[in-house]
Amino acid sequence: MNKAIKNTIAIIIIIIISVGLGYVYEQVTVYLGKKSHPIMYEEIVEKYSDEYKVPKEIIYSVINTESSFRSDVVSSAGAVGLMQIMPITFEEISVKLGEVMSEGLLYDPHTNIKYGTFYLRYLFDRFNSWDLAFAAYNAGPTRVSGWMSNPEYILNNEIVNIPIEETKNYVVKVNKNMEMYSKLYFSEK
Repeated sequence: MNKAIKNTIAIIIIIIISVGLGYVYEQVTVYLGKKSHPIMYEEIVEKYSDEYKVPKEIIYSVINTESSFRSDVVSSAGAVGLMQIMPITFEEISVKLGEVMSEGLLYDPHTNIKYGTFYLRYLFDRFNSWDLAFAAYNAGPTRVSGWMSNPEYILNNEIVNIPIEETKNYVVKVNKNMEMYSKLYFSEK
């Protein structure tokens, strides 16, 4: 076999190995991404995504960011359940929905996702921006309303700077999770 044929065969083998490794890398990346960004409570998320017009990737991202899909978690501030709803916020949402609900239902995935999704929509409608809605979900709508008149924080309805480090990190994390959910489950391939 002459040297040119050997070189051609070597190049073909290298290309085949490279393509194979690229495929394996992509499959491992998708597998790990889906492990850290699962889809759970799909019927409930679907229902309230449609009802309140909140994209599914936002709901999944907030659940992942808030509780890592643990329905029994309670934060040090007292927020409860999958979407980490404060009891006072739960009461306010109950009034807006015209429902009388026991605070214990915050642990129920169906109730928690319904109320959390409703609240996200409410915040989006109030601030007309998902980033501002995420900031308000974390820091409270009163605090975000206070930032609205300060161009150091909000300019043209866009966040320029978030003065609370936890909230700034929260908005970044929700957006990164949302990007991952979109890429893994909701983008057209």
